[in-house]
Amino acid sequence: MGADPTALVVGLGLPADVGADWVDALTDGFRDECDLVGATVAGGDIARSETVVLGVTALGDLGGRSPVTRSGARPGDVVAVAGRLGYAAAGLALLGAGVTGGSPDLVTLLEAHRRPRPPYPCGPRAALLGATAMLDVSDGLLQDLGHVADASGVAVELDAAALRVPQALSVAARDLGADPLEWVLTGGDDHALAATFPPEVGLPPEWTRIGVVAEGRGVRVDGQTWARGGWDHFRA
Repeated sequence: MGADPTALVVGLGLPADVGADWVDALTDGFRDECDLVGATVAGGDIARSETVVLGVTALGDLGGRSPVTRSGARPGDVVAVAGRLGYAAAGLALLGAGVTGGSPDLVTLLEAHRRPRPPYPCGPRAALLGATAMLDVSDGLLQDLGHVADASGVAVELDAAALRVPQALSVAARDLGADPLEWVLTGGDDHALAATFPPEVGLPPEWTRIGVVAEGRGVRVDGQTWARGGWDHFRA
């Protein structure tokens, strides 16, 4: 939403037999990720539970700016993404096929699934540039841009040629007999950012233009309506 990250609040439920080493590794992970953005774990709660339960609330400072929501996209805006798309989905597919190593390309994908690399600085910068709508791609590009389209009452037109398929995805797709573009369009666990900008805004290099906002409803790729795919928490 365009805020600078400041703190996390963690709710943690643990079984009695969880060892201290596991908890230490968890807190090390929180520390390492917070260090990337200058944030900290500011508090929370710990309770006994039959299974491990972990709830995290992230806090940020808008610096007096209005939050960038999903509902501000307007026809004529440019659609752009920052961060990786499809890497984590390809890594999950590789793990599902029993692949745990191999070439540098495959290792990159496996690690992308295990530990995403969200483009944290791009959110506040996009807000300062005048982004009209923004969200992270956690459930798949089509699924999440569909949320923008629905909330804003617009259509999103994507250009498949602009959604460049990296070599690593092509290598994995060849090995698994998959379509790498499907991973780019429906894989979400890379936590890239997708945003819409007024057409006159000059996008910095970390943002890639992939389409436009138009009149209408839904998300289309090269003029064709795609099933949103991705992850829907409430799908039957």
